Amino acid sequence: MQHIDGKPVFATPFEWIGGEAQVKALTERFYDLMDLAPAYAELRAVHGSSLGGARDKLFWFLCGWMGGPQHYTERFGHPMLRARHMPFKIGILERDQWLACMDQAMRDTGVPDDLRTRLKASFFQTADWMRNTPA
Repeated sequence: MQHIDGKPVFATPFEWIGGEAQVKALTERFYDLMDLAPAYAELRAVHGSSLGGARDKLFWFLCGWMGGPQHYTERFGHPMLRARHMPFKIGILERDQWLACMDQAMRDTGVPDDLRTRLKASFFQTADWMRNTPA
């Protein structure tokens, strides 16, 4: 890691967030919130009865997406996010609940504010692109 003006400069968001342990903590908090908080009820309903597989897949995906190990692509190939999510209703409500849940998880797990701001912008672009229902 390099330093500029005494501040660390991270090569990737994966490094900045703190590696696999922090990505795992973020993913676990995200799904715990989705499972428990009424504010995310519609988002939770899209996921079916069990969140186990979704937890693993998001963790694996986020590791690679943030510049760390490519766990997801090693297991499943290219993520093809939109195609893989097409069977599920994703409208503005689901997008906004996903984004709010992830933002709360980032706050709760101590993601640094500068990184959280960058990730929120990237998450919004991806989540908005995933919409397959107008409302």
